[in-house]
Amino acid sequence: MLVSTDHLSKSYGRFQALTDCSLGVTPGEVFGLLGPNGAGKSTLLRLLLGFTQPTAGSAQIAGHDCHTASQAVRRNTSYLPGEARLFRRMRGAQVLDFFADLRPECSRARATSIAKRLDLDCRRQVARMSTGMRQKLALAMVLAIDCPLIILDEPTANLDPTARAEVLDLVQEARQAGRTVIFSSHVLSEIEATCDRVVILRAGRLVHEQSIAHLRQRHRISARLAQPLGAIPAELAESVTVLRQADGQIVLEAAGSLTGLLGWLAGLPLSELRIEPVGLAVVYDRYHRNADANGRPAADAN
Repeated sequence: MLVSTDHLSKSYGRFQALTDCSLGVTPGEVFGLLGPNGAGKSTLLRLLLGFTQPTAGSAQIAGHDCHTASQAVRRNTSYLPGEARLFRRMRGAQVLDFFADLRPECSRARATSIAKRLDLDCRRQVARMSTGMRQKLALAMVLAIDCPLIILDEPTANLDPTARAEVLDLVQEARQAGRTVIFSSHVLSEIEATCDRVVILRAGRLVHEQSIAHLRQRHRISARLAQPLGAIPAELAESVTVLRQADGQIVLEAAGSLTGLLGWLAGLPLSELRIEPVGLAVVYDRYHRNADANGRPAADAN
């Protein structure tokens, strides 16, 4: 694992900002952190970077302890904070020069190329840049650094749709180059389109881990039947779940290939049929909108 945490926790007095968090991120992976404000995402990132001392547990990046060897951790990491602060009196080009000189791993030519892709005018003074322009400038600096791990905290905040799409392309390019990305976001569609795996945090706890590849193999089937549904065939019993059945309508959830399922459905007296991917929003709602006080899905609350 390039990144690992073991029962990592952080409290401020009685407030638990992060509780018993254990996870691992493999090299070359885009790993998503998902959750609302206050879920613990930024606390986790600050602990990984050694900015904050853990109350309990531990974390490592590239074999270095995030608390006791934080300088070595940051040498292996490029970090975009949720609110990047830049030198307001400098022009954009001067900011890029400064950071390229500060970190030998930062390619000035690469930073200029990224800024152009994001349609950023680096001749403008930072103080005269919009919030979105400053975000682009920070992204150009962070993504130009050649290091094993990139940590992006809300990288597309304040960006227009075109720039958002460009940032997601840049994340994919980083993965293709063998780099690892931790991507924190509120935007479900960005996580689903970009990440290999995602964890969902709620009130400081890691409540769910999801492979995006496995998620894409899950489908929800809504149908109207002329008669009650009989037993699910034995060969489909492990992959098909009946979520709801009432008044001639049925909702199923299926995992894996649809080939056998479609064959079975074709033999049923259907008058309506709709098949759609489950999507990350459904999973997210189970742990937030439809969860109990401990973050468990409503169906598991008992």
